[in-house]
Amino acid sequence: MSDMITADLVDLDLAAETKEAAARSLAERMVTLGRVTDLDGFLADVAAREAQMPTGLDGGIGIPHCRSAHVGEPTLAFGRSARGIDFGAPDGPADLIFLIAAPAGADDAHLTILSALARRLMNEEFTTALRSATDASAAAALIRGEEATPGASTQTAPETPAEGAPQAVAAPSGAEGGESPQTAPEGAAETAADSAAPVTAPAPTPEADAGAPFRIVAVTSCPTGIAHTYMAAEALEQAGQQAGVELVVEPQGSSGFNRLDPAVIAAADAVIFAHDVPVREKERFAGKPTVDVGVKAGINRPAELIAEVRGKAERGEATGPAAAHTPVEDAGEPGEGYGTKLRKWLMSGVSYMVPFVAAGGLLIALGFAIGGYTVDKVPSVAEHFAWGDHMSWAALLFQIGGLAFSFLVPVLAGYIAYGMADRPGLVPGFVGGSIALTINAGFLGGLAAGLIAGGTVMAIQRARVPAALRGIMPVVVIPLISSIVVGFLMFLVVGKPIAELQKALTDWLSGLSGTNAIILGVILGLMMCFDLGGPLNKVAYTFAVGGLANPNEGSLKVMAAVMAAGMVPPLAMALATTVRGKLFTRTERENGKAAWVLGASFITEGAIPFAAADPLRVIPSAMAGGAVTGALSMLFECTLRAPHGGVFVIPLIGHPVLYLVAIAAGTAVSSALVILLKGARKTGRPDQAAESASDAEGGAAAEAKVPVAA
Repeated sequence: MSDMITADLVDLDLAAETKEAAARSLAERMVTLGRVTDLDGFLADVAAREAQMPTGLDGGIGIPHCRSAHVGEPTLAFGRSARGIDFGAPDGPADLIFLIAAPAGADDAHLTILSALARRLMNEEFTTALRSATDASAAAALIRGEEATPGASTQTAPETPAEGAPQAVAAPSGAEGGESPQTAPEGAAETAADSAAPVTAPAPTPEADAGAPFRIVAVTSCPTGIAHTYMAAEALEQAGQQAGVELVVEPQGSSGFNRLDPAVIAAADAVIFAHDVPVREKERFAGKPTVDVGVKAGINRPAELIAEVRGKAERGEATGPAAAHTPVEDAGEPGEGYGTKLRKWLMSGVSYMVPFVAAGGLLIALGFAIGGYTVDKVPSVAEHFAWGDHMSWAALLFQIGGLAFSFLVPVLAGYIAYGMADRPGLVPGFVGGSIALTINAGFLGGLAAGLIAGGTVMAIQRARVPAALRGIMPVVVIPLISSIVVGFLMFLVVGKPIAELQKALTDWLSGLSGTNAIILGVILGLMMCFDLGGPLNKVAYTFAVGGLANPNEGSLKVMAAVMAAGMVPPLAMALATTVRGKLFTRTERENGKAAWVLGASFITEGAIPFAAADPLRVIPSAMAGGAVTGALSMLFECTLRAPHGGVFVIPLIGHPVLYLVAIAAGTAVSSALVILLKGARKTGRPDQAAESASDAEGGAAAEAKVPVAA
């Protein structure tokens, strides 16, 4: 820890009033020391991590953190705020702020140190000592572990434990606070790797079982695997001590994890999952009472989780991971509505479907580009292929792409069911999606099949079964019964009405013209540019791709409008940084150069760095341009047969010149609005101009000292 935080990285009088200002203030110290090579790029990564989940914790702690390519070496900065800063914690503002900066390829040793700090933050005596520290050097030494925390054991080892090493917490005998005798000391050094030997706990004996404490195994994980993972583990361990239970945690960190010994899992009475990313090798915990929650619940209410899982065990609810809610369903705080869960389920299917769309669509586009519009009439290349004939090569690409495209509806349905019910949902989901194709129910049928399959599996999982059958439930019983139910419902009950609805939608798209088409273009353009690759963007894109399954004039117009609007945000940001570069930071100007290529390739996410830094100006501007482009594309009756490709599939676009005019018009509108809004901010706030000048001087000084990352 000694090289990660020094007195220069400590601010005991942090004057910032917002979390963004606090992160910038602490990050500037990292830049001054050469630990961060690009201030704005690093802050954009911090903001992106913060957008995933607030980093505020109960007890007045804020831990903004990220892994970033702009970090030269693992660094920790600490700030203490007198007023408190809102980091989204349930109990109010944070006065202790830790900014953790890890390189994109940080090694296990440094991540181990970061995880050790995360565990120490759960120690009230440690945080109390930080609040009473009188100078930066003392605070830095306390964080490094060179000064003993008041009331804590002074026995330390020179190194920290390996990341992911689970720690057994036995029921203490009158212990208060500190470590359990069976807990590995914080300084114990081990190597954390996936191939490491399983971590063991004392093996239960028949004599001990009669009076043994209640046993729990737990898994914790978070998106970055740096802080929340280990804080949840520490909170659960401490709560286990206080509750008098034997609790063993397997933190699944960013660089790997040590698997719990199978004997420890087998002896456990219950399981707690506190995670925001999928639990790895979840099937190891099958057949036990399980509580499945987000990682912050593991930090904020560990005692409730222990009480809840003990209650399930007493009632004999041996559900295990097969019946437990999945991360897609229960990620986040308790009380999350079913509307939010439904969105997550659908986005799970869409996210797995998109690679098939991209690969299949581009192959189809290349086939058309090489062989023309008659390529779909060429016989199968398995029967006839001429090595010297360009039409054979075009047909090869087209037919491979067509096969990839044929998986779209089954994959969509299968992974919606997976998002709801984990792995057991895959079989009925894929079966239902294939039936949707067979009866011409299209994408609407795929959505319904996925939801039906997931719901069916979840219902089966909740049924109590004899212990002897639990082993074959996920392999035989669940796939068999759920496939029968889904097949019956899709073939004989809901499939035909959905197929009729799909046909009506197709006919409506085919007849789109005039004002109705323009209004649809505006709506699709707004959706594509609102969240830049998020749920609304994906809904619009999926709607367009669905029409390509049975293409007609209307569905091809929709696909053209969607792709054109999706190209606008990055192109507009690229143009704005070129025309008025002074309104943007150096990092944004560099991102603007890449945005030309990203926009031209129909990668809407190329505008995310700009939106993250200034959402109130960038997002409305992008939406305005997207609406203009979508409307013009519909007005010009442009069509598109490929679901992806950007300007590289121009030969496949109907009215290509007018299509480019629509994109250029939307790009100009968005770019002009961004420049106008940013310019008004600069001229409307004299203090901002002075601040910008100061930033420019500071940036120039930093550039003279710190090499810029490529």
